[in-house]
This record gives sequence, C-alpha cells and structure tokens, in this order.
Amino acid sequence: MYKNSLRYFIELSYNGSAYHGWQIQPKDISVQEVLEKALSTILKETISIVGAGRTDTGVHASQMFAHFDTGIKFAEQQLTYKLNSFLPKDIAIHKIFKVQPEAHARFDALSRTYLYRVSLKKSVFSYNNALYMKQDLDVDLMKEASKILFDYRDFQCFSKTNTDVKTYNCYIMAASWFFKDDELHFVVKADRFLRNMVRAIVGTMINIGLGKIDVEDLHQIIASKNRSEAGYSVPAHALYLTKVEYPDSIKLYD
Repeated sequence: MYKNSLRYFIELSYNGSAYHGWQIQPKDISVQEVLEKALSTILKETISIVGAGRTDTGVHASQMFAHFDTGIKFAEQQLTYKLNSFLPKDIAIHKIFKVQPEAHARFDALSRTYLYRVSLKKSVFSYNNALYMKQDLDVDLMKEASKILFDYRDFQCFSKTNTDVKTYNCYIMAASWFFKDDELHFVVKADRFLRNMVRAIVGTMINIGLGKIDVEDLHQIIASKNRSEAGYSVPAHALYLTKVEYPDSIKLYD
C-alpha cells in the first residue's frame, strides 16, 4: 500500500459469458483487466485490483469483491456512478467503501457461495445461463450424495490437475439441491474452493442422479484423491458466484 493512500473494497457483479474468467490473461480479455482499465482511466493513475477469487472462463458472479489502493480523493457514490457509466453492460458496480489498510479481498473472505443451475425443461430464455438436462434425474439420490461432502475436508479428486496449491482441504459449510420453478439448483458454501471444484462436484452428482454412479461410491471417489475417479466437469455458463462474506472488522468507519 502506498504512503498516504487508502484501501477500498468494490462490490460488483458480472455476466462472465464474454470473459476468460476473472484474472488477467496474457492474450484474452478478463473482468479484472476491464475493471482495472476503467478505474485507472477515471482516477487518472495506474490502479491494480485484487479479487476475492478467480472465476473460470464463462462463470458469472452476482456478488464479487475486489480491493484497490489509491491516494486520489473521491466520493464513493460518485465513483460508483462513473464506473457504471464507463464499464460495459455485463459488469455492474454496486458499492465502493473504505476498509482497513491491511484488509484483503481474497485472504479475509470467511466464505464463498456458488450456485449451479440445471434446467429441467427446454427454454429459449435459459439456455445461455443454465445447463439443460434432457434425461430424468433421481434428485433424492443427489440430495443424499450432497450430505456426504460434509464428511470430508480433502477434495483433491474434484480439483483441476497441475494446480499450484499448498492444500486441497476445504471446509464445506452448506451443500444442497432444490427445485426452483423448472430448474434444479445446487448451492454450496465453503471457506475456499479449488479450481474447477464446483463443476466437478456437480458433474459427479449428475452421474449419481443418472444412475451411473452409486451414492456410496462417492466415499471412494473422494478418498481416492484422483480427478479421473470423479465425474465430468459441467459447463461453466450455468455457474454463479453468489456471495462472499467478510468480518465486519475489515470496514473503516469515518
């Protein structure tokens, strides 16, 4: 953090369809790059931002947070308005607020919640943002399987291979399947997620719902720590980061 600068959090949402994920890529457009350019242009200084995590290509976020440092003085509501006027229609800024100097959008997050949408009926309105399943699913088996996740901490079997992490341990706080209109939704909350983890969990549970895998086989799959033992990764277009939670102590009150 620069001398005499303040740290701010940005709360935003985005439709990830046009982006190669959150994190800046060498050759492809990302949400982080677009937001950094917008902030730098408006504040007239080079701004770097750090996100709460990195969503993969095509994944959406209805709530995402990022932090940045600047010594430029501005009114938070005014900057929010300017950013929304400047940014493309698929990125929206909801709030900008001061935080403690050491507050960190990624490391201070207490939990993250994801939603995966499965459409059970062909729809001309949801094919871009939900996975359409033609086959019948045994949802009771999928609900039973979701409870097994609470028995484990190491989820290497659901992680993308060749990923640079020190541990595959995640604490899953909530995991459930439920119906909403003509869709089946999976919501999972944890302190952290591995790359590709949610999509691999959903793909595995869909295989259980299709009768390709027995519910009890999920124990062996997780214990194997082998990605090839788990199910396929469902498409990214139906995955949403919906909530990131922080301790109130990060906020800086004037």
